[in-house]
Amino acid sequence: MLQLAHKIFFYALAIVPVAVLVYWLALYTRKKKIKNFAEMPLFNRLAPDSSSSKRNLKFILSLVAITLIVIAIIDPEIGSHLESVERKGSDIVICLDVSNSMNAQDITPSRLERAKIDIEKLLGEMQGDRIALVVFAGEPFVQLPLTTDYGAAKMFLQTVNTNMVPVQGTSIGTALNMSADLFAQEAHSDARSKSIILITDGENFEDDALSAAKTAAERGITIHTIAMGSADGAPIPTFTNGQQTGFMKDKDGTTVVTKLDLNLMQQIAAAGGGSCVRASASDAGLETILGQIRKMGKKIVDEKVYRDYDEQYELFIIPALLILLIDIFITERKTKWYQKLNIFGTGNDK
Repeated sequence: MLQLAHKIFFYALAIVPVAVLVYWLALYTRKKKIKNFAEMPLFNRLAPDSSSSKRNLKFILSLVAITLIVIAIIDPEIGSHLESVERKGSDIVICLDVSNSMNAQDITPSRLERAKIDIEKLLGEMQGDRIALVVFAGEPFVQLPLTTDYGAAKMFLQTVNTNMVPVQGTSIGTALNMSADLFAQEAHSDARSKSIILITDGENFEDDALSAAKTAAERGITIHTIAMGSADGAPIPTFTNGQQTGFMKDKDGTTVVTKLDLNLMQQIAAAGGGSCVRASASDAGLETILGQIRKMGKKIVDEKVYRDYDEQYELFIIPALLILLIDIFITERKTKWYQKLNIFGTGNDK
């Protein structure tokens, strides 16, 4: 099977007829000027060493060399063999808490911003893995389905904030169920290692997170948790037009303090067969979790068979260079050996 690697340069072959036309016009103009100067027999006597056939030969050699060079640039390729390629990777769903408590600044710049920074770093280290993003507060929704488009994942990640879910609260169990369902929606999901990375402060008031973690584990899904926040807790900032205006207060006017529920996070990880990592101001712990996912082993997620092509440009560029080299040593003057050769069969050059 033949294919052209750089088809766009095929149009450069138009230089061949153009060069022929220009050369013919040059010869016509030269011949006309010679006639104005003297009759052709007389001119041949005045310039006995001038050889029109050698001039034509040099032009033809140059034209052939240019044609071969253009073909070499086009780079014809011929299929030579079949080659199998295996891609390996894991399916990972980031389950990210976007409730108001994630605005707390006991982890700088805030719990949510620290998580987003580390998720973006995680995306930069992925190769062949598929990534999905589920955000949740009082209810969850899929921000990004499973994909290997890490650029798109970074773009969607930038839009994540605590205002994107209208229902406030922290419904961890429902979010885990939705994250687990993403794997079932994908074809060939059984061929991949499946993990959920839950990133939250653990303040769960809505449902049974442990039951959801156990159900996911029964489906072959490992759940790791990233614990965001401190045991002492921190107030929850309030914002107006992007500017912090104070801290959230309860109905009695007391400042609300959100604390990390590390015990729940450890229990969820244990129920999901994974591990729990506590985030710090400099590291949310995602690299540690990714390392543990890697130890589980990447499974083959895709196998493609394609035809590899062998480049054939050297079959054209080498003869072109040789022809140009020969052309350098050919002069337009008559020589005895060339007169004997008489390639074009013209009597004027003898």
